Amino acid sequence: MTRTKMTEPLPVVLAGARGHGNWHLRNIARLSAAGVVRLAGICELKPLTSEELAVLGDDAAAPEQSADLGELLTRTGARIAVVCTPIHTHAELGLLAAGHGVHLLLEKPPTPSMAAFEQLAAGVAKAGTACQIGFQSLGSHAVEAIRGLVADGAIGAVRGIGATGAWVRDEAYWRRAPWGGHRTLDGREVVDGVLTNPLAHATATALRIEGSDRAEDVAGVDLELYRINDIAADDTSCARIRTTAGGLIVTSVTLCAERPGEPYVVVHGEHGRITFWYKADEVLIEREGHEPETVRHGRTDLLENLVAHLRDDEPLLVPLERTGAFTRLVEAVRTAPEPVELPADAWRSEPGERGPRRVIPGVDELTARGAAELAGFAELGAPWAGKGWGNV
Repeated sequence: MTRTKMTEPLPVVLAGARGHGNWHLRNIARLSAAGVVRLAGICELKPLTSEELAVLGDDAAAPEQSADLGELLTRTGARIAVVCTPIHTHAELGLLAAGHGVHLLLEKPPTPSMAAFEQLAAGVAKAGTACQIGFQSLGSHAVEAIRGLVADGAIGAVRGIGATGAWVRDEAYWRRAPWGGHRTLDGREVVDGVLTNPLAHATATALRIEGSDRAEDVAGVDLELYRINDIAADDTSCARIRTTAGGLIVTSVTLCAERPGEPYVVVHGEHGRITFWYKADEVLIEREGHEPETVRHGRTDLLENLVAHLRDDEPLLVPLERTGAFTRLVEAVRTAPEPVELPADAWRSEPGERGPRRVIPGVDELTARGAAELAGFAELGAPWAGKGWGNV
């Protein structure tokens, strides 16, 4: 598709404006006020109320609303579609947008299977449209800064990268949507587990820092998948990814933490380590012969970057093809045996903000050790972890 120089705000349609989609609605409102985009339409099964639209500001024109994304794209003349809908609809709606010649910001994970990923990639390539995936952490300027430090030998040869997150989610979280916590729903792949959705940024960020973010960069994936909640997917898991470049990435995550913590990625070198708290864009550099150094970095918004790509040919920060390695992880989780349900004596119930939540005692320390030691739960001696890594 031929790009032309554009100076007027680009018309955007948002598909999925509630739940996490509300963040996108607010971000579009911010960029609209800056003259970057214009919210032309909202696709929701039930139209947003005037109260829900108040975030757009008193002077904003009311966007068109429809439950039919294709009809809405045609009617509004949208140039960009922001898709924040259930995981199992991503490929279908992404292909629909591409078929209308509309560029795409698609929420992560891009698709629930490699087959759907390849189908979406082929459709986008055929249409000649841009497709950005919503891994917001990859907009952090810290990522390239860390890669530069590693390339300059600041911590010596890299031994591996750990990624971890210990979050608190109550039982109501899994009832947030009909697809919450499902591996499949009505015969469609969903794969809504801790590794692939809520803490997906941990692995995706590690893969980008490693420089192994394309599908062909993954040599193998090993998994430990567990659950204590009444769901089908995993809520406490480890992944070990071996890359074709000889790298090692170990992710250790849970939604059953005793206390909420900030997720991070840690690069282990022969002579030091670099820790990146990716939600805060904060980096801690620890190396031999130097005092520890903390640096706070900026971040480029992914929708803003997509607009710059269309206007000025700026490179996309998270093009679809550079989430192929992460989708290899999704595929491994999808095809793995069902998560092991931990026995009742491995967890306890506590009050949460919206009701009870389930907690695994000691899991906060365990996930941190997983990233520090590049080890799985069984290797670390978790009494409930069974025999350890399953080869996928």
